[in-house]
Amino acid sequence: MPSTLSLVKQLRNEYPQLTFVKGDDFHWSPSTRTIFFKVPGETSLLLHELGHALLMHRQYARDIELLEMEQAAWTYAVSHLSNHHAAPIAIDTIEAHIDSYRDWLHARSTCPSCASTGVQVAKKEYKCLACGTRWHVNEARTCALRRYVHD
Repeated sequence: MPSTLSLVKQLRNEYPQLTFVKGDDFHWSPSTRTIFFKVPGETSLLLHELGHALLMHRQYARDIELLEMEQAAWTYAVSHLSNHHAAPIAIDTIEAHIDSYRDWLHARSTCPSCASTGVQVAKKEYKCLACGTRWHVNEARTCALRRYVHD
């Protein structure tokens, strides 16, 4: 299995249209067409972010779409990138990362008034089907979730 740095070197040659930058975490920036990577780091995460790039993932309107993009990027990384780059991806790694997004989505959609599951009605806004409470949420992918009830 290649190291993160040797894989980045390969990827820079194969995908000159993308920029690879060492950072504090793995993520894809569609606006700058940049994949940020961490050293040392898991090559599976690098291939996952490359999956986002090659699938041209950009913005999402509904939170569930982010979960769908995450699943698609993992599927692409496994089916198209892993074998080609001799970098196996463990199913446990995929499940752990997908679970983190499922947990994120569940937390955002939990009503702050009655703890029922609400539905997203607009970007960063939810409504409870049980009690009618409406709330908006912060981005909260890399920070603490905040839910603010509408007056």
